[in-house]
Amino acid sequence: MKDFIYNLKKFRFLFWELVKKDIKLKYRSSILGVFWTLLEPLLTMIVLTLVFSELLGKGEDNFPVYILCGRLLYSFFSNATKVALKSVRKHGTMIGKVYVPKYMYPLSAVVSNYIMFIISLVVLAGVMIFERVKITLYLFQSLIPMTIILIMTMGVGLILATFNVFFRDLEYLWTVFLMIIMYTCAIFYKVDKIKNASNAWIFKCNPLYSLIAMFRDAVFGRSILDEPYNLWFSLCFSCGVLLIGIVVFWRKQDKFILYV
Repeated sequence: MKDFIYNLKKFRFLFWELVKKDIKLKYRSSILGVFWTLLEPLLTMIVLTLVFSELLGKGEDNFPVYILCGRLLYSFFSNATKVALKSVRKHGTMIGKVYVPKYMYPLSAVVSNYIMFIISLVVLAGVMIFERVKITLYLFQSLIPMTIILIMTMGVGLILATFNVFFRDLEYLWTVFLMIIMYTCAIFYKVDKIKNASNAWIFKCNPLYSLIAMFRDAVFGRSILDEPYNLWFSLCFSCGVLLIGIVVFWRKQDKFILYV
């Protein structure tokens, strides 16, 4: 862990160059560029609101804000982990030519997507104002799930990047698994509206759902401490998966050159 932090400080300039490179490449062929970061979640929110407001959100106030909260966090996790998964293989040529701490590739991929996520919060702020959501001091508590999801995504990203070097099919399996995660995050419906409420325990097993629930509570003026389970479960899971990710990546990184 000490060497991990030391190398991260030593190569911090390169790290941020990788972050900027990921952002530029993502929107290189796009006419709208970074503006698409704002437009995409807005269009997605409109479509989901039109489709599900009559089915599951009828009579609910601020349903667009409810959808957008879940969509933004899930999109960050999904996009960041998919990019991190491919990051080591993507830089295989560089790994074979020059020494760079290899964990910088998945971590820079996560951070670049996190920056895009922060920018996209402008859309959430605009929709909150449009929907006249009352702003309270609890909104500052949203920084807690925003920080925890970064920790969790880094851990998952390190694990995926490691195993994808040896098992190329992981890329396709993870896409399917992300779909399962999405449907157990309650992005466009509410858990208490499910007919078979006894299955609500499925959502409690999803740490991303706990983070989305906390983020929504903070946005809608409720304390995240009202549901302490969400906080401690997501925090313990995220710290644990980050630790596992660091250990797994550190032990396997010397073998990457044989497979990339």
